[in-house]
Amino acid sequence: MRPVGSKYLLEEPLGRGATGTVWRARQRETAGAEAAVPGQPGETVAIKVLKEELANDPDVVMRFLRERSVLLRLTHPNIVRTRDLVVEGDLLALVMDLIDGPDLHKYLRENGPFTPAAAALLTAQIADALAASHADGVVHRDLKPANVLVKQDAEGMHPMLTDFGIARLADSPGLTRTQEFVGTPAYVAPESAEGRPQTSAVDIYGAGILLYELVTGRPPFSGGSALEVLHQHLSAEPRRPSTVPDPLWTVIERCLSKDPDHRPSAENLARGLRAVAGGIGVHANAAQIAAAEGVAALLMPDPSPAPVPDTQGAADPTQVLPTNAGAYDPHAATSVMPNTGAPQGPNADPTAVMPPVGHNQGGNSNNPDEPHPWQNQMRAARDRNDQTQVQYLDPSQDPLRRRPQRQVARPQQPQQPQPYAPQHQPQPYQPPQQPRQMQPQPQPYAPQPYQPPQQPAPPQPAPPEPRRQRQPNPNRTRIPGLGCLKGCLVVLVILFVASWLVWELSPLQDWIGTTKSYWDQIKDVYNTVSDWSSKVGGN
Repeated sequence: MRPVGSKYLLEEPLGRGATGTVWRARQRETAGAEAAVPGQPGETVAIKVLKEELANDPDVVMRFLRERSVLLRLTHPNIVRTRDLVVEGDLLALVMDLIDGPDLHKYLRENGPFTPAAAALLTAQIADALAASHADGVVHRDLKPANVLVKQDAEGMHPMLTDFGIARLADSPGLTRTQEFVGTPAYVAPESAEGRPQTSAVDIYGAGILLYELVTGRPPFSGGSALEVLHQHLSAEPRRPSTVPDPLWTVIERCLSKDPDHRPSAENLARGLRAVAGGIGVHANAAQIAAAEGVAALLMPDPSPAPVPDTQGAADPTQVLPTNAGAYDPHAATSVMPNTGAPQGPNADPTAVMPPVGHNQGGNSNNPDEPHPWQNQMRAARDRNDQTQVQYLDPSQDPLRRRPQRQVARPQQPQQPQPYAPQHQPQPYQPPQQPRQMQPQPQPYAPQPYQPPQQPAPPQPAPPEPRRQRQPNPNRTRIPGLGCLKGCLVVLVILFVASWLVWELSPLQDWIGTTKSYWDQIKDVYNTVSDWSSKVGGN
């Protein structure tokens, strides 16, 4: 068990996502007043521990602390409640209610698509949760089946929307740069892909994709790369399956509109889905069928959508400090400091206007060399895709499967003599001095004695050349144990020859032919030797 803060203990991991790991945990003691739910000792909870790159980002930590009250007061029957937030060193964690059930993505893979009526009722509950969060100014921005937990009880199936705080905290200036988005490529809205200002309409777009996947088993847009998926979100229209009724397809089309102003509000979406579910059921009456066919009138857009923080038009109004003592007037004009550094007068330089910056604000640039916004989105899509990338390794390159190769001992090459290298420094060349010629001195004459001519010495034989050492053949095959085998063969030959000599030259054949025992043969030899000795002694 690993402690988290002073009040919780992690027991076992339940799942791992793009932003952190969810653990089953147990509460050690009652939480303080800063927690939304104090809890009881021994109570089981779920704790999502954020990744280190989130915990090490100061912008995320500041947002984590600043929005504590927003996350803790977000409550709804279809939203997983955030009980407490833990900040401990380089660890950030959200303490939530434990939902004993799979997520909607896993449920679809195990049980298949829903019926149109069941999908409409399930999405209506999710729309209720979105309406409550939008009313509180919180936009999820990452709505997908993996973020919807399925809670089943005696009353039926209840979807529980989770990760509200994660999507909000991950959208930090330190992590979400210009023209990047928070979310998964298969569920991202067109305005998020283009870097345009975002509102609560991005959640309605995600709800439309989720509804399409509930009735078909797959998202409406897919491709081999994130760039291809983003391109389809921007320009392609979803294909209508034959199993989707007309009223339900009207809802899906309105939710997946490329223009966020044409999408319905979350509250109107929930009302329209319940009308569709009642009109396409088996026991629907004429009034319910008529209401379902006229669902387009219910899907009215939100007149004041909740803006996403840190986007254009979403920032809080500027707080103007009063220039004099008195009450603070929020509608007062902004105080402008006079320019004292530049010359005043008609000849002063005008204000310099900086040129527009390409795609930084979602505009279109005329420079063809600049990357398109879709190309910039591909990097963010790769970083936030929760699908595990599996790369297969060639078995021959796997060090755990590769068989070790036997190293063949190579014969050592004879060392070549090294050229002589003088240790002293070379001296400049000096011409040799010519020796002084001496004048010969006259010697007195002296007769030499007669010496006979010497015989020429016989020629001496040349010394034998040194035996050249046989160099081992590097290509010769060496058989292990061959020397021992030769010795055994020589011993066997010697034993065979010795046995043959003993057999031929000794009376062993006669002894074997008499069929006498060994001791009888010894006794006969002794008697024979004794008789011969007696005869020799008597003679």
